[in-house]
Amino acid sequence: MSPQFIMTDQRKYTSKLHSSRILIIGGTSGIGFCVAEACVENGARVTISSSNPSRIVSSLTSLKKCYPSAAGRIRGIACDLSDPATLETEMQKLFEETVAGYEDRKLDHVIFTAGDALSITPLTELSMEKILQAGQIRFFAPLLLAKYIPQYLISSHKSSYTITTGSISEKPTPNWSVVASYAGGHHSMVRNLALDLKPIRVNGVSPGVVNTELWRMGEEEKREFLNGLAGKMPTGVAGRPEEVAESYLVVLRDCNMDGSVVRTDGGGLLVFPQIRKEKGICAAHKITMENKVKKKFSFNVKTESSFRETDLGL
Repeated sequence: MSPQFIMTDQRKYTSKLHSSRILIIGGTSGIGFCVAEACVENGARVTISSSNPSRIVSSLTSLKKCYPSAAGRIRGIACDLSDPATLETEMQKLFEETVAGYEDRKLDHVIFTAGDALSITPLTELSMEKILQAGQIRFFAPLLLAKYIPQYLISSHKSSYTITTGSISEKPTPNWSVVASYAGGHHSMVRNLALDLKPIRVNGVSPGVVNTELWRMGEEEKREFLNGLAGKMPTGVAGRPEEVAESYLVVLRDCNMDGSVVRTDGGGLLVFPQIRKEKGICAAHKITMENKVKKKFSFNVKTESSFRETDLGL
């Protein structure tokens, strides 16, 4: 009697990230953390980075608890991108520590999801200091990071650098001119870096409203606020970070995608003028809404908002 052979299915698509070495800057919370989960789940070797060492520890603990068999493929490294004087030193240190464990000292992919508190400022209150500070992490850091990409990534169309922007880049909102200028600049950054870094691919992801832990309000208030926004969106729901993470997987795995920005906003671009007007996303900088928002939310609303970039996908 002939021996029985078990035929196995091919893994032409689901194995594309297996053993890939991926660095996620801003990978300890929100969208970045879910991107880290997705990469680990797809078999990649993942390094997450944040300026907060304690957050790195807690994120590593969570990842290893969810993926115990992958514990040896997950690492975390602290990196502070907030100081212009030490920015390049911090970046070089991050890359050196990340590739130290790899024989060829190379990475396959770098993903930038880091974001700090947004500064929503009327034109009358602008200063060079405020403008430069607003772009330190969300614009200057990912641009300068590109300087190190050729040195630390494998020179191939299979390698990639992914930048995160947001919906404000395509839909203007009063008093968001500084943030919108940087976010809009991400689109040009992606296209030009795609040429400067070839054959390494450069793409962007532009999230809309995403339900993450970074919303600084109580659960009930958060639910009411997001439901109000969701009711005006074509999908009828606010995005979840684990859904948005799928867009990052697309730009990593599609080796034919280069110089593109992927939008993942629940169709918000189609209706955001109404959403912003009716539901008050601009409440952080509209004085007429200030008292209402202070009472409703747990954070203080001032001229300079405490919203974070990844809260609104901006």
